[in-house]
Amino acid sequence: MSVRSRLAVLAVLVAGTALLLAGGASGAVTPPPANGNFDYQLGGAYTPPDGTQIVARDRTESPASGLYNVCYVNAFQTQPDELKWWRKKHSTLLLKRKGREVGDPGWPGEVLLDTSSAKRRAGIAKVVNRWIDGCARKGFQAVEPDNLDTWTRSKRKLSSRDNFALAKKLIAHAHKRGLAIAQKNAAEKTGTGRDLGFDFAVAESCQVFDECDAYTGAYGPHVLEVEYSDEGGESNFEAACQARGGSISIVYRDHDLVTPGDSDYVNRAC
Repeated sequence: MSVRSRLAVLAVLVAGTALLLAGGASGAVTPPPANGNFDYQLGGAYTPPDGTQIVARDRTESPASGLYNVCYVNAFQTQPDELKWWRKKHSTLLLKRKGREVGDPGWPGEVLLDTSSAKRRAGIAKVVNRWIDGCARKGFQAVEPDNLDTWTRSKRKLSSRDNFALAKKLIAHAHKRGLAIAQKNAAEKTGTGRDLGFDFAVAESCQVFDECDAYTGAYGPHVLEVEYSDEGGESNFEAACQARGGSISIVYRDHDLVTPGDSDYVNRAC
């Protein structure tokens, strides 16, 4: 082989290595099994129903033995029981308007995180990436960073560009730790999310809002769909199963995601 040929081969190898390192996910992480039976346990961990293959649990819980486990982190706004900690340790990372914190009107006690500057995004990522590290150490296979769409309720203080700039940092870190990472909601931005490096999607109530095709269009069969008993009821869930139950994972849950034994517990799969 000539020197020129050897140099050409070397250039290809270097370019390929750079692409792998930049993408992080290609061949390095594994998304949840397509159309695997799925259980959404964010309200508390319990023994999964028979036949379950995929479980999502809060980062404070341990993964379910022998299953594919997704680790939930609230990455773009606070959890109610952690708001005091954020105020004490990272008050500058909480979104404010006219000096007042901007909360999520649908979830009392949850305050939006301020993704509006590179400095603040770096601060948020430092916190959330430590949580991602914890997910990896516990043995989860994937991470689900919630509330990507906070710009829609930020009183025009945030933009989708701000949030996706933070998401890019979280994606890179998750991939570095060998974890797949999900786009959670924001159906109108699935193309952006997929291009940025999200590996799969968690779609809440997409049947209700006629958004499911956006997720499957971007992520194919790697979509975990959650339909809720207080949004459309059983007829909505059955329609979702009929439309997509043979190709993606769909679960029907109560909105508070309570554990078995609670009178409000609802849990069905297609």
